[in-house]
Amino acid sequence: MNNFEPLAERLRPNTLDDYIGQKHLVGDGGIIRNMIESGKVNSFILWGPPGVGKTTLARIIANTIDAPFYTLSAVTSGVKDVRDVIDRCTREASSMFAKARPILFIDEIHRFNKAQQDSLLGAVEKGVVTLIGATTENPSFEVIRPLLSRAQVYTLKSLEEEDLQILLERALKNDRVLSKRDVDVRSTKALFRFAGGDARKLLNILDLLEQSVPEGSPVIIDDEFVTNCLQVNPAAYDRNGEMHYDIISAFIKSVRGSDPDAAIYWLARMVAGGEEPKFIARRLVILAAEDIGLANPNALLLANATFDALQKIGWPEGRIILAECTIYLATSPKSNSAYLSIDNALEMVRKTGDLPVPLHLRNAPTSLMKEMGYGHDYMYAHDYKNHYAAQQYLPDGLVGARFWTPQQNPAETKLDAYMQALRASADKR
Repeated sequence: MNNFEPLAERLRPNTLDDYIGQKHLVGDGGIIRNMIESGKVNSFILWGPPGVGKTTLARIIANTIDAPFYTLSAVTSGVKDVRDVIDRCTREASSMFAKARPILFIDEIHRFNKAQQDSLLGAVEKGVVTLIGATTENPSFEVIRPLLSRAQVYTLKSLEEEDLQILLERALKNDRVLSKRDVDVRSTKALFRFAGGDARKLLNILDLLEQSVPEGSPVIIDDEFVTNCLQVNPAAYDRNGEMHYDIISAFIKSVRGSDPDAAIYWLARMVAGGEEPKFIARRLVILAAEDIGLANPNALLLANATFDALQKIGWPEGRIILAECTIYLATSPKSNSAYLSIDNALEMVRKTGDLPVPLHLRNAPTSLMKEMGYGHDYMYAHDYKNHYAAQQYLPDGLVGARFWTPQQNPAETKLDAYMQALRASADKR
């Protein structure tokens, strides 16, 4: 038995019942639990922050359905490695003794380039392997569309405090090392704060706390002891760890809160820590649409130009481009009306389903469709004053619904006044 095995590895669960968190996926009625219980597991990608159980879940699935399990790391594997594994999986799948399709687990799949991802398509399409990918980055940006169309994406969440409490109690009770120590937990506030919803981080901290106290002495866990043990260099930055998420969160909130000095500081922390410039630029594009929005539409143009310029200019000069965009967004007027409007509309779609398109708005490429009334009485807006025709554009039952609510800023006030004037002019005809 390895005495140096980390606590996180010693406590890695082997069954779904021992798995902590992600109840929306593996709880009663959860889609992944249903797949496992049916024995029919389709390809999917697990997207979530570090330490929430992506690798563990993949291993549990393989163990439960008794499927051969192969792993690749996108950091160290090339196209040849992918093809070699697929060849082995093909032989496994064709074996008369095979009980289930082989599972190919790819950690950090977002780091695979297009050629590497392309090399997976045939095997996934033909059912040679069940692909389970794991990523901390949004698959919509990092995974090619053909692969996304063949693999459902499931989002994993950071662990809640109640999950961390269960994990803590399990570690103290079941671990072969901690269960033999006299551990007195007097406060978990600092412990859970430093863990940040990351199970592996929590267990690593417990490992450190236990090793910091001589054998035979009680391990008293309180906020002061945890904080003292975890004194770290404040400039430390783990681009793949929990600080990555804390600092990008502070950056986003500083821009949203119109504090250019704080925003630049957090940008500097990411630049100094080696954060991927493309990741920062992508967040700026999202910020421009979500938090500045219609209050200053030029923000989105500048953010998109920033993203493009980074790819042309490269590093380290790219930091100046990021800084310019950051300051511009932080000092711009703010509005989230576009963000709220699409969420309001999506909520209505969820409630009302697929309402039919009004006949006069439908396309009529054939004579039969024209005879059925498709496109009949449609009013071509450019034929009317101010290029505006008052007619029904929403489905029956939603006429008069409003999803966009203009906010109090000069740009949207102007847009709102323009729309009101258009409607008033049409009502007079």
